Amino acid sequence: MSLERLPPDLGNFILGETVFNTEEEPDHCLREKGQLQDRGIVLINTPDLLLPEISEHKLTEHIENCVRLSDPGPHVFLLVLQPEDLIEEDKQRLQSILETFSGQSFDHSLVLISTPRERSGLMETYMEHPPLKDMVIKCRYRYLKRKGLELPELLTRLGQTAKENNGEHVSCDVFKDTTSTLPADHQSPKQIETETPITSAVKAAGLHLVNKFH
Repeated sequence: MSLERLPPDLGNFILGETVFNTEEEPDHCLREKGQLQDRGIVLINTPDLLLPEISEHKLTEHIENCVRLSDPGPHVFLLVLQPEDLIEEDKQRLQSILETFSGQSFDHSLVLISTPRERSGLMETYMEHPPLKDMVIKCRYRYLKRKGLELPELLTRLGQTAKENNGEHVSCDVFKDTTSTLPADHQSPKQIETETPITSAVKAAGLHLVNKFH
């Protein structure tokens, strides 16, 4: 795989508890809630959207579900990249997926670079790998390295990304009719004024932070 779907251990790391099954790949969007100090957090994780065999219809269905669960729209996409595997074709497919959400998606994206699997692999070398470098540039040079990353730093950078966009969500107008069936416990932050959603896509996955960043 050239891109990681949000690994269950990373999802559990973010939430601070074991809520995702680390043994199985999801076949539909998963939405989990957690609490970080005075801040509510919801993580939305989708199936692997870069599988070559996935149909366009199924891909659209997953994206619609992600949008519906993050209504009124994503605030931050967290892109988890495996540097030594990322090839040009996968980079282009990822960009296409983000553009399906909205042309604004890259302004709301943060790249999280996984630790290279090969012990001899130097991160500095991979940072010059054209597809990875292109994605980092496309995402306005917003990136973190997963090795040694601590949760406060990750949440701070997500909050900064939201602030840089004035707290505004990505406008997914193409899917504006898909949110009308949102269950009662998933009601939009438009009805809950204190909520500020942050949704991340990792082939795509999502974060939804409830309280505003300061």
